[in-house]
Amino acid sequence: MDSSSATVPAAVEVRNLTKVFALSLTKNYVVAVEDLSLTVGSGEVYGLIGPNGSGKSTTMKVVLGLMAPTSGTTRVFGVESNDVRSRQQIGFLPENPYFYKHLTGYETLLFYGRLCGLRGRELKDRAHELLALVDLERARDRRLAGYSKGMLQRIGLAQALVQRPRLVVLDEPTAGVDPIGSRQIRDLILRLKEEGISVFLCSHLLEQVQEVCDRVGIIANGRMWREGSLKDLIAIEDQTEIILRDASPELLARIADLVKADAGGAEWLGSGNPRTTLERLFLDSVRASQADADRRAAEAAAREEK
Repeated sequence: MDSSSATVPAAVEVRNLTKVFALSLTKNYVVAVEDLSLTVGSGEVYGLIGPNGSGKSTTMKVVLGLMAPTSGTTRVFGVESNDVRSRQQIGFLPENPYFYKHLTGYETLLFYGRLCGLRGRELKDRAHELLALVDLERARDRRLAGYSKGMLQRIGLAQALVQRPRLVVLDEPTAGVDPIGSRQIRDLILRLKEEGISVFLCSHLLEQVQEVCDRVGIIANGRMWREGSLKDLIAIEDQTEIILRDASPELLARIADLVKADAGGAEWLGSGNPRTTLERLFLDSVRASQADADRRAAEAAAREEK
């Protein structure tokens, strides 16, 4: 077979996964995941979303090889998840990562790097590179006990990347993080995508998923209900959106008249200003406030020089 025609294996392939948990010593049981199938393409950001208790974390643990399926198969780049070789290509950030709080950020990355087989100059260079990536260079020598929740999540993402994985699995990466820290983590996910790293994201924060994911699976009660590209899933197929800037009332009235006169059955549903989100409004306000503070500080410094 010609090498150019060979297909690249999916980053994650889950087929007919079912996971059943027995309840104590009784005959009762709970079906956490039922006949679930999904595929995360190479270089793709995939979001698995659903309410608490829907089976997201169970699916993730089976993919990671931390839990055996009751039935079905899971593979990472073509290698079965129960094969230890599959984990060599995965970086993982759990929802509540545990760190040795007496270590600094830099020491933490050195520790995890050694666990992954890195040594010497290669390890030190990689630690510096990751601290810069997650914007923690200024906190490199601070003990993790003094890190905020957002900083801990970012150092967690750095440790997940230390061995240069091809797949990064993130379980609620912005849980408990403030809007600014959440934005920083999302920007990091987009940067991973630009570098060709596949990301399997588990979350119940819909706006977060909408901003970073290429494809989405909606899971509830252990079953997949909807799956597909984000663009297709959120599109309202029988509506067309037209966005205008500084449209006069007269122009809007003429457009409405044209729609009413259309013989194809088009219907005018209304017009109005597009809405932003509370998070964007908050971030824009913080940025504007900081810019204003910087401007006022520069003006004060200039007055003092005079």
